[in-house]
Amino acid sequence: AQQPGTPLSDQEYQQFFKFLRITIQASTACRLRGLYGCKNSLVQRLDEYENHGVIPPGPICSELPGNPSFHNFCTFSLYRCIMKKYFLKV
Repeated sequence: AQQPGTPLSDQEYQQFFKFLRITIQASTACRLRGLYGCKNSLVQRLDEYENHGVIPPGPICSELPGNPSFHNFCTFSLYRCIMKKYFLKV
């Protein structure tokens, strides 16, 4: 374990910035979703990419405790954006 206040190792910096880049990309996707909605072709392509080419029709069950369900993937994605739980899966 590193001493508190010491810089990260090279490997730790790689992980730190990798996570940061992914989080920034996820928040950018959320901004697009908020601006243009789920019917926008770019947003739909992102949703398809996330789901191996097909947007699940719903209802959507999540990894949240108690497995709450959402009416469709758009509602689920909006929840993730609002709650900043970008990596929550169905």
